[in-house]
Amino acid sequence: MITRSELRIKRCFDFFLSLLLLPILLVPISLLVLVATIDTRQWGVFSQKRVGQRAKLFRIYKLRTLRSEVHRLGHLEKSATHFGKFLRKSKLDELPQLFNVLVGDMSFVGPRPDLQGFADQLEGGDKIILIVKPGITGPATLKYKDEERVLERQKDPDHYNRTIIWVDKVKINKKYVQNYSFCLDLTLILKSIFSK
Repeated sequence: MITRSELRIKRCFDFFLSLLLLPILLVPISLLVLVATIDTRQWGVFSQKRVGQRAKLFRIYKLRTLRSEVHRLGHLEKSATHFGKFLRKSKLDELPQLFNVLVGDMSFVGPRPDLQGFADQLEGGDKIILIVKPGITGPATLKYKDEERVLERQKDPDHYNRTIIWVDKVKINKKYVQNYSFCLDLTLILKSIFSK
């Protein structure tokens, strides 16, 4: 299982890598925020509370991909724009999470940060997942990189997510924490880069 010293090394790696990448990616991120702002007609950065390490809540940042539209019946609906779908498919919408990594809310590798009602409800041995910071990528993220498309094909997406996908993610993330190594993190980062 991951140790305290490994957690410290993991944090140092995250801090210095994000510090190295942010100056390089700051201009591209700024341009994407501008395009997302024009595309969605709202501020191009979306933020939301997520469950982090030790079940502590933090605010995650993403590029905005949904546009709010009023339909004929007066209902306000949100749908992904063409550009938003591209951002999601390419995972470019997650670039602002480099700031989350820099400040220590997230790691480059770990379980994806969930909305309340999932990770904060873990019980017993499953709570081991909360030892590590949530990550931009991870073993479960790689397995379910097409999760949105899988859920779109289900009659009851929420039920399928909670009873099938979430249960499997917990098993995968437990195994990650139990068998952690720095080399494993490097391998998962490389797999994430070259699996696009």
